[in-house]
Amino acid sequence: MTTAPDFPRVHIATDHAGMELSAHLVHHLGAKGYEVVDHGPKTYDALDDYPSFCINAATAVVVDQAAGTSALGIVLGGSGNGEQIAANKVKGVRAALAWNLDTARLAREHNDANVVAVGGRQHSVDEATAIIEAFLTEPFSNEERHVRRIGKIATYETTGEVVE
Repeated sequence: MTTAPDFPRVHIATDHAGMELSAHLVHHLGAKGYEVVDHGPKTYDALDDYPSFCINAATAVVVDQAAGTSALGIVLGGSGNGEQIAANKVKGVRAALAWNLDTARLAREHNDANVVAVGGRQHSVDEATAIIEAFLTEPFSNEERHVRRIGKIATYETTGEVVE
């Protein structure tokens, strides 16, 4: 499938609790023109270990962005908390847990988040889809204060130095 020029590639991963939502999003976003890359799991396992799926999706976002490809990520779970934590362990990822339209938009607008985490058991499919679409379509503001703050986070991530 060819990616529409204004649509980023979307890397998606889940745990067992988000599989129904993930399947919906793969189809829904693909139909809208996104190139969706599914990082699993492929089969339901109530005892699955989600970190590998989420880390793989987050890593793919960073690799794509470093190569100049527009890419964002989605990680799903029952609450989205563990999935966000796993994604945030990948250097270069700013994963945000979004629970409504405002938190999804602000994650992109103010924090240039490149991965969104959503709890599949916290929202209806329609609500979760709207939250994710808000995240995917909101641009980063590029305001100096936000760029500066993100730079301080990146400095700590790469050097361990806390910049005042």
